[in-house]
Amino acid sequence: MKLIHSILAIAAGAALAATASAKVVPLKPSKPDTVQSYVLLDRTGSMSNIWDEALSSVNAYAESFAADAPGAEIAGADIKTAVTVAVFDYQDGMQFDVLRDKVDPSAWKSVTNDEASPRGMTPLFDAIGKIITRAEADNPEKAVIVIMTDGLENSSREFTREGAKAALDRAQARGWEVVFLGAEFASFGDAQSVGMSSSKTMAVGQGRMNESMDALAQKARAYGKGAAPAVEFSAEDRAAADEEGVKQRTGN
Repeated sequence: MKLIHSILAIAAGAALAATASAKVVPLKPSKPDTVQSYVLLDRTGSMSNIWDEALSSVNAYAESFAADAPGAEIAGADIKTAVTVAVFDYQDGMQFDVLRDKVDPSAWKSVTNDEASPRGMTPLFDAIGKIITRAEADNPEKAVIVIMTDGLENSSREFTREGAKAALDRAQARGWEVVFLGAEFASFGDAQSVGMSSSKTMAVGQGRMNESMDALAQKARAYGKGAAPAVEFSAEDRAAADEEGVKQRTGN
């Protein structure tokens, strides 16, 4: 019996030593036929007036991302898709809550007010750093990161502007697509300061979010299927989103 206990003790010690010496956790293997999308939604207090529409637009994105739109002609091999949704704000510290994690959009369950409601301030740089870090851990071959906010950075503690830019640079170096949507908001100084080009930022007016997110999902599918090299906003997209109207209403 003592011999058995000794053998077990040695085995346990070896296992602990192996665990302690492990310094690198291998990345999950990427799946070439899978395109993952990460939707980062501002949950701050200023979103209150448009919150229901913002949630509805996220659900519209997921549902459209599941398949090519009826009548759409998007070339390229078929793909598998997955959607992650995270909301963020600053209230007694950075709050970053993942509401859906790599969900097959064909089985999507709508995100509701019961899961998240507007509050707090805007730790935008922290949120950008966190969503990209999460995507890097998932290690998809192709990814589309959608950032939707209605305000400027005002409360980050973990990531500086430079840190958020470095995270975005890593994502873009991998060929991932990142776009920035202003929800009834057209001041893109923060987005530009972290390296976002104007072709990947767009203001979206109240009453136009569902349509714009549906169209964005189709652009993301085209990128995923190799039919488009990038996800960018055209003049037609901006007109449909009422970008000029947002600029006039907000003085931007």
